[in-house]
Amino acid sequence: MSRFWSDQVHRLSPYVPGEQPKSPDLIKLNTNENPYPPSNRALAVLDRALGERLRLYPDPGSAALRELAARRHGLEPEHAFAGNGSDEVLALAFAAFFGAREGFEGPLLFPDISYSFYPVWADFFGIEWKTVPLTDDFALDLAPYCADGAGQGGIVFPNPNAPTGIALPRTRIEALLEAVPDRVVVVDEAYVDFGAESAAPLVTRYENLLVAQSLSKSHALAGLRVGLAFGSPALIAGLDRVKSSFNSYPVDRIAERIACEALDDEAWLETTRQRITQTREWTTGRLVELGFSVLPSSANFVFARHREKPGRELMDGLRAHDVLVRHFDKPRIADHLRITIGTDDEMKRLVSVLETLLGT
Repeated sequence: MSRFWSDQVHRLSPYVPGEQPKSPDLIKLNTNENPYPPSNRALAVLDRALGERLRLYPDPGSAALRELAARRHGLEPEHAFAGNGSDEVLALAFAAFFGAREGFEGPLLFPDISYSFYPVWADFFGIEWKTVPLTDDFALDLAPYCADGAGQGGIVFPNPNAPTGIALPRTRIEALLEAVPDRVVVVDEAYVDFGAESAAPLVTRYENLLVAQSLSKSHALAGLRVGLAFGSPALIAGLDRVKSSFNSYPVDRIAERIACEALDDEAWLETTRQRITQTREWTTGRLVELGFSVLPSSANFVFARHREKPGRELMDGLRAHDVLVRHFDKPRIADHLRITIGTDDEMKRLVSVLETLLGT
């Protein structure tokens, strides 16, 4: 511990990302990256003309990216926002909308089993927060979020949820928005392209909705760090206000150019999405045959628990055979593994190792 740290820094419990291995021999199924290369159109933008313009600051508003991203959802550019990864976009949203607001004192609500960055951001920004338990079958029940006096500080949840992979239909989210018109609801759609309905089209009807999305998973651009948000012009203006008080140029020229090409290549997205979802269904079937219970997933991962073997034991066994998966040592899910969907060969390797570990 450093004697130069502020009291707040001493109190923080930072988010711990999945292991990023140095060995090329490991099969990496622990951080939900796309197993396939990005769109060829995205990879082709690094020309000399762009390189010569790197001496200039990028567009602080990322106008071209906002316009293209908005158009994909039938929206106008004033409904879109771009940032340095969806994590930055979400952090800016926490700062903009979940702090103290006169007449709406109370905790920010999010699920008890969910993205573990939410409490980190809340603590960092000094936001009171409270978790709402998932149901016994790990579904997200929105009724407690609508209760009188609940979530006065706002609401945030992923859809599909992480690490469970379970998605809500858009109609359920719309019912929540109608029930809490004075509270900001942030829907984190990092995995939406793998089988869920986006809530983005609702932002023109509900001024309290902000939808965050990522190019990391569906567009295979985790190393680029580009995130998006969609909301009413008032919410987008709030994000812009916080962004410009923190970092006026979050999206660099290269990132914006690649992101635009990737978003515009719908054929690549559809092909890759189908490959991953088909592999997900095959993997689910094989895991069930090996004695796992697997939650219904609309993401590029599955959340599975073996009937007999503890999750930590299986994770360690897989790691010893050069296969990485994610384990969360937390109440209710300590025996579960979150397994990213890789290529067909990678998932066959996973199953083969599990057969060895389970003696089948």
